[in-house]
Amino acid sequence: MSYDGVGPRAVMRSVAFLTAGVLAVPWLAGCGSDDEGSKPLAPQDIAAAGRAQVADGGTLRWAVDALPQTLNTFQADADAGTTRIAQAVLPAMFRMDASGRPQRDADYLDSAKVVDTEPKQVVVYRLNQQATWSDGRAIGADDFAAQWRALSGKDAAYWTARNAGYDRIEKVERGKNDQEVRVTFARPYADWKSLFSPLYPKDVTGTASAFNDGARKKLKVSAGPFTVQKIDTKDKNVVLARNPRWWGHRAKLDEIVLHEVRPDQRAAALADGTVDVADLDPADAEKITLTAGPQGSRALPGPSRGRTAAQALRSWAVLHGSDQQAAAAERQAVQEGRGALTTYLKQQQTLRGFTLRKSLEPAYTQLALNGANGPLADERVRHAVAHALNRKELAETVLKPLGLPAQPVGSHLALSGQDAYADNSDALGEQDAAQARALLSDAGWVRGPVAQQKKGDKAAGSEGHRATPSPGGDGTYIVGENDDVEHNGDGKGHSRHDDRAAASGQDGRQGEEGHRDGRGPQQLAQDGRSYTQEHLPQGGAPGAYAPKGTAAPAGTVSGPLAKDGKPLTLRFVLPSGPGAQTLQKVADRVTAMLDQVGIGTQITKVPDESYFRDHIAAGQYDLALYSWPSSAYPATDARPVYAKPVPAADGSLSVQQNYTRVGTDQVDQLFDQALATLDEGEERELIRKADARIWAVAGSIPLYQRPQLVATRSTLANVGAFGFGTPVYEDMGFLKKGAKPTPGASS
Repeated sequence: MSYDGVGPRAVMRSVAFLTAGVLAVPWLAGCGSDDEGSKPLAPQDIAAAGRAQVADGGTLRWAVDALPQTLNTFQADADAGTTRIAQAVLPAMFRMDASGRPQRDADYLDSAKVVDTEPKQVVVYRLNQQATWSDGRAIGADDFAAQWRALSGKDAAYWTARNAGYDRIEKVERGKNDQEVRVTFARPYADWKSLFSPLYPKDVTGTASAFNDGARKKLKVSAGPFTVQKIDTKDKNVVLARNPRWWGHRAKLDEIVLHEVRPDQRAAALADGTVDVADLDPADAEKITLTAGPQGSRALPGPSRGRTAAQALRSWAVLHGSDQQAAAAERQAVQEGRGALTTYLKQQQTLRGFTLRKSLEPAYTQLALNGANGPLADERVRHAVAHALNRKELAETVLKPLGLPAQPVGSHLALSGQDAYADNSDALGEQDAAQARALLSDAGWVRGPVAQQKKGDKAAGSEGHRATPSPGGDGTYIVGENDDVEHNGDGKGHSRHDDRAAASGQDGRQGEEGHRDGRGPQQLAQDGRSYTQEHLPQGGAPGAYAPKGTAAPAGTVSGPLAKDGKPLTLRFVLPSGPGAQTLQKVADRVTAMLDQVGIGTQITKVPDESYFRDHIAAGQYDLALYSWPSSAYPATDARPVYAKPVPAADGSLSVQQNYTRVGTDQVDQLFDQALATLDEGEERELIRKADARIWAVAGSIPLYQRPQLVATRSTLANVGAFGFGTPVYEDMGFLKKGAKPTPGASS
């Protein structure tokens, strides 16, 4: 879904103004661990089989959300379909293994290494001598040079979405022969392995017109196990045919057809034979799981589900009563129900031919906190939100019912299994409701009826950071301070808050966990100082720091937390589409957790198509749930996501892809240092330190790795839930008669 899988290489398109404090956190012990990311939480599930077990021929029909708008992955409107096609038809110098780590692709590359660092970094690529384009021309230095010039950012005629890495190259030259390529960098670049993957032929990158328009709907020249045969907009298909010039293992399949199917229509498409492979949401995945069990082992969630005995008895009475008109209407309803049930049972029978493959996507879902303005512009309020959350419970809400590891994500920049992964969440701390309440009180949010607080009165503690957004040009989004977002359904917002007494026996929990003995909450560094007991306000709600069980003082009132006469209520924006049920469940849990510390939420559901564009990117939210994919190159790909907003040429402030509008100079410096070092160990440590600081400013809270649920026809091999790994398209196919998948099998 577009709202739950944003690519870090997407075009930068937001503008906002931000002021945020900088937290100084110590180096964490976890940052130095070399083996924390050694193992993915869940393995691939692809029905692995050796090539000898896979039959030659056949067509694999694969569901995609939509036909790609372009076949050029370097353009702004490239999507997941664009990437899938590029993986099957174009060269990549490095591809991802099952742990999300880049590995040399031997079909294209004999070797690639840094041969000089002084005075400048030089990388030499030695290409596979058999590697040729589909028109018969050898892949060579001219293709590398043309792609560099197109993506360098120096020629504005090329409409590129990203230039990262290519803008650091000084020159690309032919080496000893055309299959040796020397790339000299003007500035050191740690993530050089990310370049030239995919590699386009010079026919595409050689001129701006070919780059901008020529590769949108067709690729005349390619160099993979498959080629793009046609794009059929009428039948909504992209047909990839076996490449007769492919020099590697011959593709087992004759064709791979990518067919457009909306997510809410996937189960039906599988049942009617339209597709053989489809990503599913948890609700549809359950249908596959149910049909795999013994017949009758569980009640099927079909059309008759929920029909009680009383309803059945009433139906019988109407059918056999004296009211002929009512009986006729009931008879028609029964017949329609039988037809629906028959269709449903046929669908279930067909679905028995499919298997649900399960893993975890190389992506995580986060709670984003917009720090541009409003209550969340104050770091203490963001910290309070973070301390209100039980991340383990939220992960279990999504992953436990699916039988997947329910481990909260501990890093913004990598996932378990990747080299850069380390759990740095200690920089922020775990769930601690008492500390959350203390921070809110310090920020001036106190209990009591809103009407009793005079607008303009200064509550104890900081006012928080305030910002006035500036208009931006060039098609960027503008954050309007007073802009309203549409409400759900009937036009009414949905607000929740905790209106219990501040110092009742139950709310006396605020005095636990460090307050009974007179000590304040655990120290949190912000702007070079720590929050301790002496920094907390003395004019907070009566009994706010009383031990558990202390009687409430006279005059204590109930109500939401408020400041300057306004209640503490955060706008929580969610998508409303059919695939958003999981996010809604998570949002309900988050809302309940925030209620416990006195933070109210106003849920606003918006259409899928406008969720990201009009709300996340435009900054029209306080809280939101969306996902970022992980990357093997976080120094390159994650930097724009966490970069501190800076003034643009027109006077506005560019946020790049930092849609939470929270950033610090230290984080930017650590990313810059990581990009400039050629020592992989040092780069890893710098990335982990940057992640610790991102945790500390609490602009976003990673929650859980996204589930990957893929239904595949049971006779398919080497296709399914790929996890981190790049699919091996030439090994996909249908098992020979009698053959079975062999875990761990290889070619």
